[in-house]
Amino acid sequence: MTGAGAVYGQALYDLAKEEGLEQEIYDQLIMLDGVFATKPEYLRLLSASNLPCEQRLQLVEECFGGKVQPYLNNFLKILTQRGHIRSFSQCVTQYREQYNITHNILPVKAITAAALSDAQKKRLEEKLSSITGKTAQVTNRVDPAVMGGVRLEYDGTQVDDTVANRMDSIRKLLNNTVL
Repeated sequence: MTGAGAVYGQALYDLAKEEGLEQEIYDQLIMLDGVFATKPEYLRLLSASNLPCEQRLQLVEECFGGKVQPYLNNFLKILTQRGHIRSFSQCVTQYREQYNITHNILPVKAITAAALSDAQKKRLEEKLSSITGKTAQVTNRVDPAVMGGVRLEYDGTQVDDTVANRMDSIRKLLNNTVL
């Protein structure tokens, strides 16, 4: 993460927390991050040095003024004015990390061969919450290469109970066996 992304993201989180707007700004940040991910040309436009700053700020106001929380609109203007708008995604990452720490949330990636049902996801969240003491939020990613089972990634930890991992372990064992 860039220094600017961490600093600005933390500053926005501190302001949102102080004003009691953590959830509202969080939801809007996630939405905007998705929009910018699908339309990266908009961030390029807001960082274009050949376009006067006043025009770039006017674009922010026209697009987001009255549509997002005013602090977030001003945040976008500050990033644009200071030339850090391309760090927006890193700002969101920093904000999300602080939000999760404050609210004792543990984001978990569950990689499976087939999509988890809502019931399976809920059971997995409950089990992980009881183990970790945090509120687990599971996001599921489908990867047919795992063949079956589940690989969990959270807090820098990886728990791999997939068929692919088991087969790899057996393959290594057989390769190291002297007959």
